[in-house]
Amino acid sequence: MPAPSNDSRAAAGPTSAPALLGGLALWLLATLGLRPLLLPDEGRYAEVARAMWHGDWLVPTLNGLPFFHKPPLFYWLDLVAMQLIGVHEFAGRFGSAVGAWLMGAALFLAMRRWHGARTARIALGVLATTPFFFVGGQYANHDMLVGGLITAAVLALARAVESPTGRSRGDSLPSGGGPAQGDGPGGRHDLPPRVDLRWLVAGWVLCALAMLAKGLIGIVLPALVIGPWLLAQGRWRQMLKLLHPLGLLAFALVGLPWFIAMQQRYPGFFDYFVMEQHFRRFAQSTFNNVHGAWFFIVVLPLLTLPWSAWAPAAFKRAWADRSPTTLLYGWWVIAIVGFFSIPSSKLVGYALPALAPWCALLALAVAGGNARVWRRAIRTMGTAALACVAIVGVVAWKAPQSNQALALTLRAALAPADTVVMVDEYFYDVPFYARLARPVVIAADWADPQISRRDNWRKEVFDAARFDPALARTLLRPLTELNTMACGANAVWFIVSAGHAGRVSGQPGAARAFADKRAELWRVPGRACP
Repeated sequence: MPAPSNDSRAAAGPTSAPALLGGLALWLLATLGLRPLLLPDEGRYAEVARAMWHGDWLVPTLNGLPFFHKPPLFYWLDLVAMQLIGVHEFAGRFGSAVGAWLMGAALFLAMRRWHGARTARIALGVLATTPFFFVGGQYANHDMLVGGLITAAVLALARAVESPTGRSRGDSLPSGGGPAQGDGPGGRHDLPPRVDLRWLVAGWVLCALAMLAKGLIGIVLPALVIGPWLLAQGRWRQMLKLLHPLGLLAFALVGLPWFIAMQQRYPGFFDYFVMEQHFRRFAQSTFNNVHGAWFFIVVLPLLTLPWSAWAPAAFKRAWADRSPTTLLYGWWVIAIVGFFSIPSSKLVGYALPALAPWCALLALAVAGGNARVWRRAIRTMGTAALACVAIVGVVAWKAPQSNQALALTLRAALAPADTVVMVDEYFYDVPFYARLARPVVIAADWADPQISRRDNWRKEVFDAARFDPALARTLLRPLTELNTMACGANAVWFIVSAGHAGRVSGQPGAARAFADKRAELWRVPGRACP
């Protein structure tokens, strides 16, 4: 690795690390709660966090049923935010903002050490004003959180192996950002390979947290980046030293207890979470968003415009340089993009763990340019920042598919003993905005054999039902029971897709309380039934 640069010892001031990273936090948080939740992801994950906040902080639930698509770290961060500020879109997106800030902070601190303060500031500016980064930090799902943790884990492990060989007291690292003594295959071999245990343990803890954010990729992807990178330099002994017992113990203590607790409480957890949600999902083509192997090769540059215009200069510089850090950034991008190009199902968020090294390569190209290049970069940064805010503003204005208005109507009129029934669709954001205290009844054709073969809301709920069959029998009801659900003393509120009100409008006393182009809300008073 390059030695720590003297530039990294720049005096504190307006561009010191605390000021820059504090500014990054404000940049991410300022617009976090300015728009309604988007469907399905934001409505789903924000509501899971709200349900955990009101109920069991250990078990994620979707409509009251154990929901094991993802581990709980994102929900834990969100429910902490809800504890502080209440149920709000800001709290529902807090986990994503934390992941984005962690990605930016880790990249800035690593590049300041290896390339100097000026280059680190450029890298942070490039990353912060990249639309892919900014929008990812404003969007409630698990991708940005795991992306930030994987970024921090890789950089911590790279710091742990920063010195390829041991040094006697008095050995000094060369200054100016050049290679350290013994760097690479041609370095010193008279002393045993060295690993910094502090950074090693930090890297393993970050891997454990990444696993708690989104599963096994939290350890698989850092290993896929660091391992081959070290082997390519002939540093296999350092790679083996990364398996130090202290690091493994830290990983086990942080990462394993929740998984063990879930397997003990729900015996089918391991098969579902590990085998189905990881291996079968990776291998099968029955899930949504099927794209060719070209997908991320095209998407990553598009989502990082306008900065990706520097990609040709970045490639040229990387090829000419080929220092250990440049090779790390390059291989890191290739490893992540290559890994997620294998399965047929591809979502743009999967590329977020490759975003920091991609921006590092772009920033190195900008930092190595002349005054004309720097002026162009300043203009680009301003344009990109405006584009980031504009994207969030447009989404807030349009608020596609939001059921907020319907949910607020329901919240104002719902009596504590009333029942809420969703008809042949699960409206993810309604429980969040209506502040429902109990799960809803979902009426659908639950006997359809195609449910388990289609990746949609029905499969999510159907899968969750296996972990609590008794509760599922009361919540998942056939459509044939719609006309008898209002039998009793209390009113029933039916939520149906627009254009399908005929399923409930004919019931005695049925009255429409709300309707828009997406959904309708109907109230049916309780009645005596034979």
